[in-house]
Amino acid sequence: MDYNTQREKLQMPEYGRHIQKMIEYVCNIEDKEKRNEQIKEVVKVMGILNPQLRDINDFRHKLWDHVQIISDFKIDIDSPYPMPTRETLHTKPAPIPLQTEPIKAACYGRNIQNMIKSIVEQEDPQIRAFMIKTIAEYMKQQYLIWNKDSVSDETIFKDMVMLSDNRIEIPEGLHLPVSGNENGGQQKNKNYQKNQQGNKKKKWKKNSNQ
Repeated sequence: MDYNTQREKLQMPEYGRHIQKMIEYVCNIEDKEKRNEQIKEVVKVMGILNPQLRDINDFRHKLWDHVQIISDFKIDIDSPYPMPTRETLHTKPAPIPLQTEPIKAACYGRNIQNMIKSIVEQEDPQIRAFMIKTIAEYMKQQYLIWNKDSVSDETIFKDMVMLSDNRIEIPEGLHLPVSGNENGGQQKNKNYQKNQQGNKKKKWKKNSNQ
């Protein structure tokens, strides 16, 4: 019996054993010109068997790279694209440097913290004042996401100064616009108070009729 476990390992199982055998056959063709002709036909078949690759940019480049991988980088052909090597295939990506500085206020996140650093580094007073107002408005929106009905401007300004390590000054007379969340929270409070008053009136009428 011929079991898969006894056969040669598939380099790329998604193409199946028939494609691997085709490429092995092309590898053994002595005439390079004929090899180039035959491998083009094999690449066409690979594209038909894997139509999902058409959604990838440069999918033909991918197919020719896969030919090299399936052949274990042994096939000698004239590829229309730069051919990958075994070294480039197994090269690990460069590590992404992670920011280790702790987040001072979780409700704002690291991006706000980094933006406030850019305010500290800004020398132009007009641009600095504009940045303070813009980022403060965004901070207010982020603050209200944490299930808060309202927040005072003083709280936002205090947090901004804290995040800057007391290195920025809030312009005098600066006011932030009321956000949609605050309007919704104020409306909820009004509705709650209205319902409470209505319940009291109903209770008073009920008691007076007894």
